[in-house]
Amino acid sequence: MKEHKSALIDSNDHLVDGANGLNVENGLDLKFKTKLHFYLNGTSVEINNPEPETTLLQYVRSVGLTGTKLGCAEGGCGACTVMISSYDKSFDKITHCSVNACLTPLCSIDGKHVITIEGIGNVENPHPVQERIALLHGSQCGFCTPGIAMSLYSLLRNNPSPSEKEIEECFDGNLCRCTGYRPILDAAKTFANPSKNCDATENLGCGRADCCKLKNIDNGVAFDLKFPQIKFKEYDVTQELIFPPSLMKYIPEPLYFSGRKSKWFRPVSLNQLLYLKSRYPYAKLVSGNTEVGIETKFKKLSYNVQIFVGDIPELKTWEFKDDGLLIGANINLSKFQEILQDALEHYEPHQTQIFKSLLENLRWFAGNQIRNVATPAGNIITGSPISDLNPIFLSSKTLFSLSSLESSSMVATDRAIPSESFWTGYRQNCCEETEILEKIFIPCSKQGQYSRAYKQAKRRDDDIAIVNAGLSVLLDDNNQVKEAAFAFGGMSWVTVRAPESEHFVLGKKWGDQNVLKGLLEKLCEEFQMKFSTPGGMATYRKTLVVGFMYKFWYDVSKSANIIVGDYDDDIENFVGIIERNISKGVQIVGQAEKDKTIVGKQIPHLSAMKQVTGEAMYTDDIPKLQGELYGALVLSQKAHAKILGIDATEALAQPGVKGFFSAKDVPGSNIWGPVSHDEEVFASEEVNFAETQAIAQEAVGLVKVHYSELPHILTIEEAIENNSFFPVNRRIVKGDVEKGLKEADFVFEGETRIGGQEHFYLETQATLIIPKIEDKEFEIHSSTQNPTETQIVVASVLGIDANKIVCRVKRIGGGFGGKETRSIPLSLALAVGAWHLKKPIRCMLDRDEDIIISGQRHPFLGRWKVGVTKDGKLLAMDIQIFNNGGWSADLSAAVLERGMTHVDNCYYTPNMRITGRLCKTNIHSNTAFRGFGGPQGMMIAENIMCEIADRMGIDVNDFREKNLYVEGQKTHFNQTLKDWHVPLIYRQIKNDSEFEKRRKEIDKFNSEHKWRKRGLALIPTKFGLSYTTLHLNQAGALVHIYLDGSVLISHGGVEMGQGLHTKMLQIAAETLGVPLETVHLMETATNLVVNTSATAASVSSDINGYAVSNACKILTERLKPYREKMPDKSFKEIVHAAYFDRVNLSANGYYKTPDIGYNWDKNEGQMFFYFTMGAACTEVEIDVLTGDHTILRTDICMDIGRSINYAIDVGQIEGAFVQGVGWCTIEETLHFPNGHVFTKGPGNYKLPGFRDIPQDFRIYTLKDAKYPNLKTIHSSKGVGEPPLFLGSSVFFAIRDAIKSARQSNNNGATVVLSSPATPEIIRLACDDEIIKSCKVERKNEESAWVLRV
Repeated sequence: MKEHKSALIDSNDHLVDGANGLNVENGLDLKFKTKLHFYLNGTSVEINNPEPETTLLQYVRSVGLTGTKLGCAEGGCGACTVMISSYDKSFDKITHCSVNACLTPLCSIDGKHVITIEGIGNVENPHPVQERIALLHGSQCGFCTPGIAMSLYSLLRNNPSPSEKEIEECFDGNLCRCTGYRPILDAAKTFANPSKNCDATENLGCGRADCCKLKNIDNGVAFDLKFPQIKFKEYDVTQELIFPPSLMKYIPEPLYFSGRKSKWFRPVSLNQLLYLKSRYPYAKLVSGNTEVGIETKFKKLSYNVQIFVGDIPELKTWEFKDDGLLIGANINLSKFQEILQDALEHYEPHQTQIFKSLLENLRWFAGNQIRNVATPAGNIITGSPISDLNPIFLSSKTLFSLSSLESSSMVATDRAIPSESFWTGYRQNCCEETEILEKIFIPCSKQGQYSRAYKQAKRRDDDIAIVNAGLSVLLDDNNQVKEAAFAFGGMSWVTVRAPESEHFVLGKKWGDQNVLKGLLEKLCEEFQMKFSTPGGMATYRKTLVVGFMYKFWYDVSKSANIIVGDYDDDIENFVGIIERNISKGVQIVGQAEKDKTIVGKQIPHLSAMKQVTGEAMYTDDIPKLQGELYGALVLSQKAHAKILGIDATEALAQPGVKGFFSAKDVPGSNIWGPVSHDEEVFASEEVNFAETQAIAQEAVGLVKVHYSELPHILTIEEAIENNSFFPVNRRIVKGDVEKGLKEADFVFEGETRIGGQEHFYLETQATLIIPKIEDKEFEIHSSTQNPTETQIVVASVLGIDANKIVCRVKRIGGGFGGKETRSIPLSLALAVGAWHLKKPIRCMLDRDEDIIISGQRHPFLGRWKVGVTKDGKLLAMDIQIFNNGGWSADLSAAVLERGMTHVDNCYYTPNMRITGRLCKTNIHSNTAFRGFGGPQGMMIAENIMCEIADRMGIDVNDFREKNLYVEGQKTHFNQTLKDWHVPLIYRQIKNDSEFEKRRKEIDKFNSEHKWRKRGLALIPTKFGLSYTTLHLNQAGALVHIYLDGSVLISHGGVEMGQGLHTKMLQIAAETLGVPLETVHLMETATNLVVNTSATAASVSSDINGYAVSNACKILTERLKPYREKMPDKSFKEIVHAAYFDRVNLSANGYYKTPDIGYNWDKNEGQMFFYFTMGAACTEVEIDVLTGDHTILRTDICMDIGRSINYAIDVGQIEGAFVQGVGWCTIEETLHFPNGHVFTKGPGNYKLPGFRDIPQDFRIYTLKDAKYPNLKTIHSSKGVGEPPLFLGSSVFFAIRDAIKSARQSNNNGATVVLSSPATPEIIRLACDDEIIKSCKVERKNEESAWVLRV
């Protein structure tokens, strides 16, 4: 741990406690107040000497405002978004900013007004933002929803009539893992001014009762509504919570707070700041806290003196000078953007080149919440080698003005430092310890000067750069280069110039192709990188440098009207980034349910309004209990080792630490496992318990663990090489594979590699254990998909009966399989502590902890050999499948099995042999994830189809269609396909998506563009519905009817955003014949419905729905005589009559799935109850020079039977698809060679964001299909997992575009593309002349910086 020590209360510095706070006596009249004053949701708050380390998020949650959530603690997900309002006296203006409460220091909000989600509305009286998000299906699990609502609310407070573009951009700092974003955007756009692109003749509406399109529809014209039209509340800005008048009179004063570990100063003038910095040279300056907050939280740095500089007016000034822009260094980046925009108007066009470059990279700098508080000074002083601004400062001759107090005279002095001289090493600069960065001078560009900025990241919005650049060139009248400045980030320890390349072009003619060729060669020579270079991606990073320069060369040529010949017509299309259009969506779903009144309706999620108002309770929202303690895990720091000893002495000596427990303290069994009992409760992890989270987590670092390291295995390939497998050997054989391969006209072999995926549910694993006073009873509140397993295993670990433990789940903030088994270890550890300490214990894992220990989607490797006839019919397949199970078996065998059963996807092969091996490695134990191995199996199948079609020179779509299963054929696991609709769906989506027409258009586009390529893919899917473990296919329910006619239902499923409870209530209301609002569901609990199966496998609506229906049918039969006798009476009166006749008004329902039961040894029996089917057609565009891509359009058609709730099912389709897009494009899980996880937070693990979804997103459900063999509840189908694989249509469209890029270079090699197709993978796969020139070869002694496992 690094500490900067500085005596604070020291007589030599003349700091003494005074009556009015802290007085400083040494030439300056400084009186520091020690009271923090601000407003919270309209209420004045005063806090004496607040703790400097407390964040705004911690504070608001501690006072009961739990709608604001912790999702990542690094400002990367937006779940903690609140709005802070402040008054600027100099401009007489109130500003409203969305900020990340997880990073905002509580001490920084003096004199401001904080508004949380609770401050804008509630369930009874929601704000229009809340109402529209809820009613237009924009909330599923709901954990992210308050933060999303607050981002939109903040936009509206500043701009009540935003454009659709502004609305889409306002969410760039927010993530949602459930919805797929489209319904949120649709809800938000109801606040927008009608788009200029709004086509009144297009037959879709936005959901508003006053939709502009309704006014333009002639009589008799069909009009498809996305939603039932809703009369929303009007948005009236005059009704908003006012800015407190007293704060408009507020006069900032210096503040001083002293805390447990650090001290905090808030000066309010430059002189005060310089004085404090002269006295405490090692003090850390804090403004937005976007860097310091992460350093203290995750890097464990400690700054015992912090000076907040966010309220110093002199650091926020700006001035348009004749020769450039002079700004205060501490202006926030959002304000900086406004100033730069004004500069474009103030100066002549030729003077604004540098300002435009800064604006370009500020577009993509973090998210709104970060830009609202981060500053240029923070970027410059931090000196990150991948800063988005520093390359532009470096290439533009920007000047930095440093100020300090002269030590003897106490007079302020300053010096100007050119940007070229400022950075001296990795995050180091020439700033003296007593100096601060006061001003920044950005010169105007000269006549003939061209400046451009570039950035490439894994995701366009809110992502750190892989490489960025600020490129500038000054041309004379003959287009000869007078000056050149090429600055790059991500190519060294600091932002660097390319002096050799700059010198090379001086005096040479811009536009000369020989000069360009020489310049690119010089850049390759100048930026030498090793394969093992920190940050990895050596070849890609060099390629980006060349690619940026290539774009710059042609962009300047175009701007200077230089004729270059070869790409004149194409320049406009490749010199910039791929710009997105405003997204739009269509949902044509459902069929008339004439025989039903509640089932089949598009009812919004019944918790949505509670979620969007912050009233919905999650595990960590439960109020703190008397005597409650906090638990923190001590995690292994080695991938594979023996523990030689553990010493917790120092940790236990810390004030507030109440206990430390390890394997020897487990009262029952220390062994557990969901299938194979191969895990220990305490081995690689122990647990501390303390009074607060901060104390517990600090104590973790004081526990000393001594290891003896052992060799470790991380990847599938390493496991195969070392024969490291779990004792699981699965095999499916159908037909005679050897004979089929022998008879085939062609035999192809290949290998398919598929990466893992982090669940990234927004709510991390969380548990509260409450020991009871008597009978050794325990109450568990857990964010789990598996309450019964939690109950049973905790009982085993404590050595007590399960009947003394109840596990309760109100709702969870997303699960996706990651809380099916991996939620249990946290409950086990806390239960041991609660057993010994007899106190309630709580823990919610930090995001990095969750990712480190909770496991992910399994990486897969498929090795295949396939025989095909000359007319393109599959004849034989021999496939070996390996998955990376991690250090324990968990559910990996079942995941492997499902992968094996889905490796056919939708294609018939008469002879198949599938073998599966489960690799044992030393990474986290991988686990269930939406699709459960099915998507990996289908990904292997589709790669096979693509690669074989290319090798045979045939159209892959014809190849797919020719080999689709037909009704009645048997799969390789010998299940007869019934109600088989894939051929129909495939044809329908091909027609609806205008596939053939667009194929021709894309081919034409590709023939005309070398550096931009488009691709098109049409991918089918079938997904088997049932647990493959037979006994799990059962469910129970309990239904009570009370005397007032209200109904309470309980069932075994967990609500995690999928709308399960809403569907169950619909089924109950429909079956009982009562209004939906009279039926209620409190929670899932093991003392209400026993022996439940985990909520997983997409069957929860099927099995729990039937259980609820069966219970309701029992009650309906009991009430039938009274309804017949009393036809005109209310339900309440009927219930009373039955009660007085002593009729039981409570019933248990039970259901077990019929017909199923597969025998792996014999390859017989029915594996799945039915299949959910679908297809997706996707068009993408890629930037060949960077590997960037965008999804232009996606059409999806799903066969979901007769839905219980079409709105919820559409949400599942869209959410699963976007999660699938993430899996196969930008979500790359990486490990260091020592086994540590690299991608353990949103900073370097990227989910799809709001602007990563298809620009044109169309959803259809199959209509008028017949289901003679479907035996599900109301003929519905499970839909949670099946659409996820359709996200691979993006992957295969990208592959199609890469294929075209290769063809442009006469490269006919088959594209073998590993998943995920990140920008790096896409760029390298294009395999053009630039790639070849930038290739960094791996030397024998080198290892990769990070690994795909």
